[in-house]
Amino acid sequence: MVYTRIFWAAYAMHVTAPPCPFLAITHHPCPFCGGTRSFAYMWDGNVARAAALYPLGPPLFFATLVLIPALAVALLVNRDLIVRVPDRLRHAGLAVGLAVLGASWALKLTVLPN
Repeated sequence: MVYTRIFWAAYAMHVTAPPCPFLAITHHPCPFCGGTRSFAYMWDGNVARAAALYPLGPPLFFATLVLIPALAVALLVNRDLIVRVPDRLRHAGLAVGLAVLGASWALKLTVLPN
C-alpha cells in the first residue's frame, strides 16, 4: 500500500519496480497487470481510471483498506483471525474467484487499456 501511495512520485523519478515479466515476454498483459497503477489511481480518488486499468483494483483496494486495520488489531491483541468456510463453499468461492479473474483478464486482453 505504501508503494502504491508513492507510485506517481516514483514513476516521475523513474524508480518504479521492474515491469511485468509476463508482459515483457509475451507482449500481452498478465491477469494482474495494471494493479499497481489501479491502486495509485484509487489513492487519487480516480475510481473510473483505476477500474479501466484493472477491473478488480477498486474492490481489492477497499478490501485491503479494511483488512489492514483488522490484521493490525489481531496482532496487537495477540489473536488469530480464522475464517471457517465449509468445503462446498470454499470450492464454489474458488471457482467464482477464478471466473472473475478470467473475465477481468479477458477484458484486459480485448477492451481495456494496458
